[in-house]
Amino acid sequence: MSMVHQQTLVLAAERRDLRNRWWLCAPALFIILIAANGPVVIELLFSFMVKGDYGDVKYWQFSSEGWFSVFFTRDIFDDSITLADAHVTILLRSLTLSLATTGLTLLFGFPTAYFIATRPPHRRDLWLLLITIPFWINILIRTFAIQELIRNEGIINSFLLKIGVIDQPIQMMFTDFAILLGMVYVYLPLMVLPLYGSMEKIDFRLVEAGYDLYAGSFKVLRRVIIPLVKPGIIAGSILVFIPAIGAYVTPRVLGGGKNLMLGNLIELQFGQGRNWPLGSALSITLMVIVTAALLVYVRNATKSDLYHG
Repeated sequence: MSMVHQQTLVLAAERRDLRNRWWLCAPALFIILIAANGPVVIELLFSFMVKGDYGDVKYWQFSSEGWFSVFFTRDIFDDSITLADAHVTILLRSLTLSLATTGLTLLFGFPTAYFIATRPPHRRDLWLLLITIPFWINILIRTFAIQELIRNEGIINSFLLKIGVIDQPIQMMFTDFAILLGMVYVYLPLMVLPLYGSMEKIDFRLVEAGYDLYAGSFKVLRRVIIPLVKPGIIAGSILVFIPAIGAYVTPRVLGGGKNLMLGNLIELQFGQGRNWPLGSALSITLMVIVTAALLVYVRNATKSDLYHG
């Protein structure tokens, strides 16, 4: 048998094997495709329809009013168009708080993950268990726990009043600070775990080599440790930013009705507002913002890797 004929048979067998694998994966891929993209397609269609009189939409009656209302509002008396200040404010608040949450969780999560990764192997499981314990508790209960800390009659204000630091309670509830504190607490484990996964693989002899070459602690951190754990930083930032920008429970409980985020605004349109096209348009807008942010972040990280490489 000639070499060319053997190669032809091998290629045919590989193509047949690949085709069989695709057929075996087809049912699961179909379910994932429908489950992931089906709701998005429905939301996209609803965003271009006319809102119903009592909620819902008027099917197959199309309008761009939902998308128009994302950033603009029309006066009911003279049809004058103005900027939808409330929507813009909520959008900026959501972006600011989600970015701040990502930054703070990275700030606190990095040394935590480094501490765990540098413990003896038989003790790391215990520290990881302590990090994951909050996941055993419902997010609503964890948010109420934060509320008990920062409300006017909570632990912090009561302690400060008792030792005479303040004369009256500090208003922390129903502020952006309360939302930020709650989201940092809720999403911190999502940053620690990917960082630990990257740091666990570090060959710490490289860190020792940096010190042997008279590099300071900050330089070793910047030139050795951070480049090695960059995949964990990217993964942790993605895992925190995505749920943070669409958070609903934490802003609802700790922010009250005054400090809404995009998740709360979307729920309001599908609930009390009864404006499903606007709610759908806001949902798609949120998805576009998240996708754009992730693309920019990953692209910059890739460029940085190529530059340092």
